[in-house]
Amino acid sequence: MKFYIYTLGCKVNMYESNVMMDALKNAGYIEANKEEADIYIINTCTVTNAADNKSMKMIRQAIKQNQKAIIIVAGCMTQVSKEKAEILNDVDIILGNRNKSRIVEYIEEFKQKQKRLEDIESLESISFETMKLNNFTHTRAFVKIQDGCNNYCSYCIIPYSRGTVRSKKREDVLEEVKTLIENGHHEIVLTGIHTGNYGAEFENYAFSDLLEELIEIEGLERLRISSIEMNELTDQVLEIMKKSKVLVDHLHIPLQSGSDAVLKAMNRKYSKKDFIKKIESIREIRPNISITTDVIVGFPGETEELFLETVETIKKINFSKLHVFPYSRRKGTVADTMENQVPEEIKKKRVQELLELSKNLEEKYFQKFVGETLSFIPEIVKEGFVIGHTGNYLLVKKEGMDLNNHIEKIGKIIKVEYPYVIME
Repeated sequence: MKFYIYTLGCKVNMYESNVMMDALKNAGYIEANKEEADIYIINTCTVTNAADNKSMKMIRQAIKQNQKAIIIVAGCMTQVSKEKAEILNDVDIILGNRNKSRIVEYIEEFKQKQKRLEDIESLESISFETMKLNNFTHTRAFVKIQDGCNNYCSYCIIPYSRGTVRSKKREDVLEEVKTLIENGHHEIVLTGIHTGNYGAEFENYAFSDLLEELIEIEGLERLRISSIEMNELTDQVLEIMKKSKVLVDHLHIPLQSGSDAVLKAMNRKYSKKDFIKKIESIREIRPNISITTDVIVGFPGETEELFLETVETIKKINFSKLHVFPYSRRKGTVADTMENQVPEEIKKKRVQELLELSKNLEEKYFQKFVGETLSFIPEIVKEGFVIGHTGNYLLVKKEGMDLNNHIEKIGKIIKVEYPYVIME
C-alpha cells in the first residue's frame, strides 16, 4: 500500500512524521504523492486558531481527494480537541501525541476490523516515548531529545497538547546522533517542545551535560539547537559555546514581548533587562552570532505604548530576524479570559510593522558578511543551483558549479564567497 503524510506545525511534529514514515517504509509501505495514496496521514498543529483551521482544511481535503484511502489524523489538535476529527465520518484512525511510532499497528488493526480506531492517551506524568530515525535522506538531521512543557505561559495551549516535561535517555540520544553521523550527516539539530529544559527530571544530568558529550563525538561538525529559552542559556551552556565551535553561530531565543508589563501578563519567567543582559553575554563570546526570535503582538492589554516599547527593545537587542505572530485566543488558557482583547485589525497592523523591521534587521546582519568566505552544507540541487545554509543560517544559492559533482557533495561542508549568499 502507498502512503502520504502531511505535517503541520513545529520541528517536533516534523520529526515525528519522519518516524512514522520510517516505520511505514520498514513495514513495506511505499511513499507516494497524495493523489495516489491508500493511506493519508495528517499530523496536526493547534498552536493557534489558524493552525486548527488549516488542520481541519487539510483533513477535509484528504477526505475529498482520497475517498477510498484510510484517513489518519494525529497530533496536537486531536490531543486537545479530538471531537473536531470525530465529527468527520470518513476519518478512520484518530491519534494524539502518544504512540505515533506504532502507526503500522494501528493501520493493520483498522484493515482487519474496518472500524474507526481512537487512541488519545493522557500526557500527564508519562515517560518519554523513545523514537529513532532510521532513514538518512536529509542533510540536516533532527533529533528529538525532549517533549512537553511545564511553563504554562498564559497564552499557550502546548502544555495541554504535549503534556509535562520528559526527556530522552542520554544513551539513546548519543546512540542516535552517532548513527546519523555514521550515515553521512555533518549537522545535527536538537529539537523538543522545550529543548533547553532537557534533563529536568534527571538527577545530576542537565542539558549542558548532554551538549558536553555531543560536541566530543567524532565526525560531528555542526550542532544546532532548534530553539532555547533565555533562562536555559546557563553559564555552563555559554562556557560550551565559548570553547567549542561545533555549536553553530545561531541561536533562536523567543522574546515574545519587549515590554515587562506584557511579559508579566504572559507569565514569562524573565524581564526585559534579564533578556538584554543575556544577549550581551552571548555576544561577548560570539560577536557575530545570529540571534533570531519569536514575537507575539496584540496580547490582551497590549496598548500602542507597550507595543512601541517592544519595538524599541527589539531594535536595542538587534536580532538578525523576527518570527512574528498575532496573539491567538486558545480556549482553556488564562489569556483567553483576560479583558482588553486587542482588535484583529490592530494585530494585523502591528504584525506588518514588525515584519518590516525584521527585513531591515535581516539585511543589516546579512551585510556584515559581504566579501567574507563562508562554509555551507549543500542540501539540495534545484533549478541549476546548489542550495544550503551556513552555520549562522544564511541561505546560500550557488550556480555555475559542476552540479553532477556536487550532488555527491550534498551534506558535506564546502566554502563559498559572498556573491552566492542570498537573503531568504
